[in-house]
Parts: sequence; C-alpha cells; structure tokens
Amino acid sequence: MKIHSVGLPLRSLPAVLRAAVWSDLARPSIPFPGGRRGGRILTAVVWLLAVAAYFAGTLDLAQHYGFGYGPAMALTVARAVPLVLALSRPRAAWWTQLAAVTLTAALARPYSAAEPWPWAVTSVLTLATTLGVVGLRAPRRAIVAMWCEVLVVGTVLAVTVPAHGGLPALLPLTVILAVAAVTANAVRGRGDVQARLLLAEERGAAEQARAALLAERARIARELHDVVAHHMSVITVQADSAPYRVADVSPGAAGEFAAIAAEARRSLAEMRRLLHVLRNEDSPDGEHAPQPDVSDLPALLEATRRAGVDARLDVADDVLSATGLPAAVALSAYRLVQEALSNVVRHAPGARADVEVRRSAGALRVSVVNSPPGDVRPAVETRTGGHGLVGMRERVAMLDGEFTAEPLADGGFRMAAVLPLPGTP
Repeated sequence: MKIHSVGLPLRSLPAVLRAAVWSDLARPSIPFPGGRRGGRILTAVVWLLAVAAYFAGTLDLAQHYGFGYGPAMALTVARAVPLVLALSRPRAAWWTQLAAVTLTAALARPYSAAEPWPWAVTSVLTLATTLGVVGLRAPRRAIVAMWCEVLVVGTVLAVTVPAHGGLPALLPLTVILAVAAVTANAVRGRGDVQARLLLAEERGAAEQARAALLAERARIARELHDVVAHHMSVITVQADSAPYRVADVSPGAAGEFAAIAAEARRSLAEMRRLLHVLRNEDSPDGEHAPQPDVSDLPALLEATRRAGVDARLDVADDVLSATGLPAAVALSAYRLVQEALSNVVRHAPGARADVEVRRSAGALRVSVVNSPPGDVRPAVETRTGGHGLVGMRERVAMLDGEFTAEPLADGGFRMAAVLPLPGTP
C-alpha cells in the first residue's frame, strides 16, 4: 500500500508539470482584475511599455551588445510583441517571450563587463512585464513554473558561457521576476476577493428582496384576514338569525342555515390558526385595529405634509366615501398611496406629490406623481433601491390589476395602478 501511495504522485508528476507549463497558460476565462475599466487601463499601460521597449531595446542591443540596427530591431520586435499578445494569448506570449530573450542572450556579445548578461536591461523589462500580465489570470503553479523556467534557462546560459559573469549575474533578474510574480499573484487575489464580495452583495440583495417580498405577502395576508373575517362574521350572523328573521322557514331550510353558519365558524377558526402563524408579538402591524381604506387618505396626506412634502389629493366624493368599493380594493389603494408617499419622503424630500384616485371604466385608478427633489438632504441615505415597489406590485397582482412605476424626464417619479372592481363592466 505504501508503494502504491508513493507511486501515484510520481506517475502524475508529468501531468502536473505539463499543466503548469502549458495547459494553465491557455487563454483564461476569468477577466482581468478591476473589470472592464481595469482591463482598459492595463491594455493602455502594456501598449506604452511595448512601444518603450521597442525603441529602448533597439538602442540597447545596438550600442551595448554588438548588434547591427537591423538584427537589433528584429530581436526587439520579437520581445515587444509578446507584451501585447499577453493580453489575449498568454501561452503564446510567454513562450514567444522566453524564446526571444533566450535567442537575444545567446547572440549578444557585451562590449564590457558593465553590460548585464545573459539578460539585457530591456529583456528584464519585457520578461517581467509578460510574466506579470500573464500571472494576473494564471494559476499560482503556472506563475512559479514561469519563474523556474527563466531561472533554468539563465543557469544553462551562465554555465555555458561563464566568461560574461557566471551565475551571480542571474540574481538581479531572479529577484525582479520574483517581485513581478508575487505582485501579479497578489493583484489577482485581490481581484478574486472583490469578485467574491460583489457576488456576496448580489446574493445578499437578492435574499433581502426575497425576505421583503415574503414579509409583504405575510402583511397582505394579515390584512386580508381582517377583511375576509368581517364578511365571514356577517355570513355567520345572517345564517344564524335567518330562521328568526324570515317567516315560515321550513325545518330543512333552517338546517341549511345552521350548516352554513357552522361552516362559516369553522372557516373563521381555520383563518385564525393561519393568522397565528403569520402574526407574532414582534410584528409591527400585528395589532387588531380596523384596516384603513380610501376614506383615510386625507389624514394620510396631512401627515405627509407635516413631514415636509407638499402633498395634494384629488379624489372623487364617491371614492372617498368608499361606497361600493370592495374592502380589499379600498385597503390596497390606501397602502399604495401610503408606500408611494413614504418613498417621496425618504428619497425626494422637498418635492411636490400629486395623488389622484378615480373610479373609471370598471376599475379604481390610483396615481402618485412627485416632482424632482428639492435642496433638502434626504433623511435616509441609500446606496440601492428599497423594496417598497415589491410590495406594491404584490398588492396589485393579488387583485389582478396593472402596476406602473417609472422615473420621469424632469427627475420626478410616477406610480400608477389600476385595480379592477368586481361586478362592474
């Protein structure tokens, strides 16, 4: 067993090495750290370095290493092109760069011991830049492999031609490449952390929206309980009192009335059990006070004016009296106006809000339009939008209506809802 456990890593070693020097350098699927803006900045910097390496490299090889301007220019192009290629083809860029600087070192003949060898100054620049750009999106083992490859090639050159400085001449580039590798790995790690944080924020926002949706649905269910419970109570009382209010009720009809009353009471009991799950002591709206309706809109607008918003109400008398309006529709209309005005107070202080509630074409139409905010600082600073619109959409969807919320060209906002009225054409 021990022999097998030791032999398995040894057999997989060639595959690991091949992945480190070849597969890991394939075109990566991850973006550069910093997103599109970071990619544009990096592209501009790399192009500037490539142009600088071209001019400086040609002069460096021609003046210090015995090259004519033609060969110096060709070798410099071979070292500068991989810088740009590293942005999109990291594997081709790295191996082209390594081959170019190796060929440059093999053909270079420094004029004196003052010229670094085997790596010229511009070769150090292009190697370190290529390793850094590739390392921004390459795995850590690929970065280590690239650093080792340069060290191995430099060692072979120094041993083959010891007259130009030997192994000590490799130290500067080794240190510089190590700094480039560590920097690239650190920048990539920071980018990974930022990406994970962004993903966590998005998931948190989604969970928050989902929690707000569930809370609003629970609130709607609690309010509907009060509305439906009222009607069920009326049915129970009417069914119980029918044999006494109606003359000549047959025994069979009296039994039917009694069955209706008993079924209504059972329904009320089931609703109370459900409400016990939805309503708890910590619920801010868990009180048993009567639910508001459109007749309470004037008081709501008066409270909004005291909060600093110039709120104006346009509502017909037949709507304001709530005569003939289903309780669920009247309650939803009130809640829609309440939430819209709350949004104006929070996000557009100093604005004017126009509230209009009309009965038209078999529906109750609710509209709240606010002007751009004034110079007053918002009472609540928010980086993202709230979840009030979620609840408003839920309420309108519950009544099979239509809901619209949109910003206006002048900087204001408009909320409009159409709540169908049952029994009307």
